[in-house]
Amino acid sequence: MFMHRCMQKEHQEAGNKLTETMANNSNESCKLPYDEDRIPLVVLYSIVFIIGVPANFVTVFLTYKQVRRKNVLGIYLFILSLCDLMYLFTLPLWMFYVNNDHKWLWSPVSCKITGYVFFNNMYISIFLLCCISIDRYVAVVYAVESRGLRQQKLAAIITCIICIVVPIGHAPVFTMEDNDTGQVSDKCFEPGKASAIVAGFNYARFFIGFFFPLCILIVTNYCILTNIQASTGLLGRSKTKVKCLAITVIVLFLVCFGPYHIILLLRAVMYHILEEGQNCDFGKQIYIPYTICLGLSTFNSAMNPILYVLASDNIRKELKRGLLSFRSRTSLQHRGTDSSLPKFPTSKNSVDAAQTLENNNQ
Repeated sequence: MFMHRCMQKEHQEAGNKLTETMANNSNESCKLPYDEDRIPLVVLYSIVFIIGVPANFVTVFLTYKQVRRKNVLGIYLFILSLCDLMYLFTLPLWMFYVNNDHKWLWSPVSCKITGYVFFNNMYISIFLLCCISIDRYVAVVYAVESRGLRQQKLAAIITCIICIVVPIGHAPVFTMEDNDTGQVSDKCFEPGKASAIVAGFNYARFFIGFFFPLCILIVTNYCILTNIQASTGLLGRSKTKVKCLAITVIVLFLVCFGPYHIILLLRAVMYHILEEGQNCDFGKQIYIPYTICLGLSTFNSAMNPILYVLASDNIRKELKRGLLSFRSRTSLQHRGTDSSLPKFPTSKNSVDAAQTLENNNQ
């Protein structure tokens, strides 16, 4: 009996070692094609960073002035620009990581923090885009009632809730195993081994972070278009402008976030269908589309200032006032320093005209 138990124990240990060895060999054989996405990702991240950073810095300044003027939409646009900036400032780290053959040279904690900031700001931006569309819907469809509904304090509270709930939702990143977050060896947030936790997280990101916001954008913009088209007080040119903006908002959202979240949903579904070996092959096939689509999602941060800020009448007026003021000051300094030019009193008139135009635009 004793010998039988010893032999049974030895067979069990040998089986465990064999299983462990097979798993390790499976992980080693399941090597993703890290080198194939280097050039397109570095180019894409570079373009987004070069365009997005200065554009968002300008919009932070412009929207902050709108916030000080008690503009409700300005709060959403101001926080959106700040989030996009934080989002964009993680791109140099990802560029270096991708260009370095997907090798993370810093600590695992720094990897988790960088990924945490990256994905937090992605979904905060998505929910703020929903807030902007809802605010525009209320302002257009309920023009009279919106004076009581659209309050700066309410917009600030909603923004704070979003900025608290989203980071809490991503907090499991710090408690998940390294393999679940793609941190194997020197990797950082690569598609890790398929697991129930990762599949559940992907389902949540698709439905809560993409599908639900997409429905909000479609419904609110459709109602705005319907209301605008039925209005008799707007010119055809204004109606066309609103229609183009609404269509562009939805198309840009689909192009930037659709492919990435569809792949997340596909990975979650295939986890329940495929066996472990098939999951590895599927992961190899979908890896390049996954990384390119993730890079494509960053393009939204560069387009937000152009789409939302410059499409706002108040922001455009603010920009025109700033440019006019800058040109007036430059003209006065040039005339003051150039002794060859006579000092005509018209310089004061130009300043008065600029101030009058500014007052009319306010």
